[in-house]
Amino acid sequence: MDLVLRAIVVFFLILVITRAVGRRELSSMEPFDLILLVVMGDLIQQGVTQSDYSLTGAMIVLVTIAILTVGTAYLSYRFRRLRPLLEGDAIVLVAGGRPIESNLRRQRMTIEELLAEARQQSIGGLGDIEYAVLETNGRVSFLKR
Repeated sequence: MDLVLRAIVVFFLILVITRAVGRRELSSMEPFDLILLVVMGDLIQQGVTQSDYSLTGAMIVLVTIAILTVGTAYLSYRFRRLRPLLEGDAIVLVAGGRPIESNLRRQRMTIEELLAEARQQSIGGLGDIEYAVLETNGRVSFLKR
C-alpha cells in the first residue's frame, strides 16, 4: 500500500511540475533537458520504490501510474471543466498580425522564437500571420492571412 501512495503522490507532483514548467519548454528540449529528465526519472524511482527492488514492487508502481494516466485522460475526456486543469488551453500569441505581448510573456516566449517557428513553416513575418496559437502539446500553429 505504501508503494501505491508514493506513486500517487509522485504522479500528481509530476503533473503539477509539468504544468508549471510550461508547454513551450517541454516541446523544445535541448540535450541537457533530456539528461535532466533521465536523472529526474531515476530520482523519482528511488523516491517511490525506496529500497524495494522486487518485481512485485515495480509492477505495483507501474500499474498505479498507468491507472492514474488513463484515469486523468478519461476525466479530461469526460468532464470538459477539468480539461484546462489537466491539459491546459490553447493560447493565442498573434491575432491579426499583431503579437499579444501578455500571452508571449506568460509563456516566456520572445518574438524572435515566434518568428523562428513561423520561418520553419515557411511564413515570412508577422504580417503574413492572421493567428498564431500555442497548442496544448507545445507546438505553435499558424493561420496565414
